[in-house]
Amino acid sequence: MTRFFGAGGASAIVTTCIMAMSGATPAAAEVANAAVTPLATTTAYSIATPVKAVSVSPSTPSVAVLPSTRAMPASGVTTPPAGAVPVRPAVTHESLWPMIWANMNGPALDEELSCVATAVYFEARGEPFDGQLAVADVVLNRARSGRYPSTYCGVVKQPAQFSFVRGGQFPRINTQSAAWGYAQSIARIAQARQVQALPDDVLWYHADYVAPGWGHRLSMVEKIGAHIFYRS
Repeated sequence: MTRFFGAGGASAIVTTCIMAMSGATPAAAEVANAAVTPLATTTAYSIATPVKAVSVSPSTPSVAVLPSTRAMPASGVTTPPAGAVPVRPAVTHESLWPMIWANMNGPALDEELSCVATAVYFEARGEPFDGQLAVADVVLNRARSGRYPSTYCGVVKQPAQFSFVRGGQFPRINTQSAAWGYAQSIARIAQARQVQALPDDVLWYHADYVAPGWGHRLSMVEKIGAHIFYRS
């Protein structure tokens, strides 16, 4: 049967073997005694004892560093290169979600902003949010252009402009629907200019399933959702 010895037993055997070799000289006996010394009786050193700090002076570089002769811009100031053209931030359905949610429960719309929301509701409900915002932008752009009525309601109710308007009247709106809530939120975002889906000079659009005769006289800007937008 195999027997297993603990640490103490193994140390004793090692001692016996060392002393039996070559007459167990005093030096060997000292080694043997050290081998059987329990670990608990040795001096303990704490790893938490801080190491004495040694002061080290940085060496002097052997190569001189010359100061830069190029003027650096002030912190936080960026000068665009000559000829740079401002780029409109990309607006997507996903990027508008936080704004839509934040503006869902804003103050009640006044008559003018309600006309913007109504145009969004009837012209673009069911479209992605960037498409809905683009319709609102066109209404606001027209009112500010000097080429159309100067009020939002005047723009929306102008004869032969928005097909959902009949005799200057709006159809009934389901005010309990999510689509109306989104349209109101879009109107608030557009009015505050929190973000724009289109540049200020875009004044026209039509659905992508029709081809009005005036389209070829304008410059297409882009297609968002089911609508194509133009500038002159």
